[in-house]
Amino acid sequence: MSEWQDMQKKPSTKSRDLFKNKKAKPRKLSELSKTEQNRLAKLNGMLDELRRGENVQNRRLASWLTEAEYESFESDWESQQQIREELNDKPDELKRYEDKLKKAIFNYSRAEGYSTKGKHSTAKKFYNSSESLCEEALEILQELLHADASIQQWFDRALDFDADGDLGLTPVVMPRVVTSRSLDRQTTDSRLMSKREVKIAAVEWAISALLAVEPIDKEERKEQESAKLREFILSPFLE
Repeated sequence: MSEWQDMQKKPSTKSRDLFKNKKAKPRKLSELSKTEQNRLAKLNGMLDELRRGENVQNRRLASWLTEAEYESFESDWESQQQIREELNDKPDELKRYEDKLKKAIFNYSRAEGYSTKGKHSTAKKFYNSSESLCEEALEILQELLHADASIQQWFDRALDFDADGDLGLTPVVMPRVVTSRSLDRQTTDSRLMSKREVKIAAVEWAISALLAVEPIDKEERKEQESAKLREFILSPFLE
C-alpha cells in the first residue's frame, strides 16, 4: 500500500475552524514531504482544469482528496440537488404574477415593434396596456408579500414598494422569479452552485488544508523553549 493510500484511510485532522484563525500561516513547499508535494501538484492540476471549464471526474477527486474531504464534496453536491428540488416546487401563487408579467412583456414587445415602424398611436396603446398589466402584476405581488413575507426569497431583487424604490411599470424593471430565464433577471438563487463550482470549492479547500499549520502562540513557544532549557540544565543531576 502506498503512503498516500495509507494517508487516505486516516481521518482528516484538519478542521474548517482552523482557517478562522487569522494567525495561521501556510506551509512552504519545502516543508512538505514528497508525498504531500505530489498531492499538491495533482490538486493544483485539477483546479486549473476546473477553472478552465474542463471536467474532472469524481474518481479523480476521490483519488486525491482525503476521505473526509470527498465525503464533504458529496454532501455539498447533495445539498445543491436539494436546493434544485426546492426551486422546482415553486409556490402556485407565483403563477398569477408570472402570467400577468408575461402578458405585459408581450404587449411591450408589440409596442416596440409598432414604434419602430412609425405607427406611434398604435404603439402608445400597447405601451399603455403593458403599463397597466405591470401595475396589476405588482398589486398581485404586494398581496402575496403581505400574506407571506418569505415569498421574497423567490425573487431576483428586493421587493421594495416605497415611492423611491427600484420597482417600475416597464417589464425591464419588474421583479423576476429566480427560476426565470429572462435576460432581465438580475440574479439567480444565491445558494445555487454548479457541480463544477462545488468541485472547485472542494479542491481549493483540500489545498488550503494541506498547506495549513496550527500557529503556536509566542508565549506557548517561549514556555516550550524554557522547558527544553530546564530539561537540558537539569539532565546531569537526574542521571
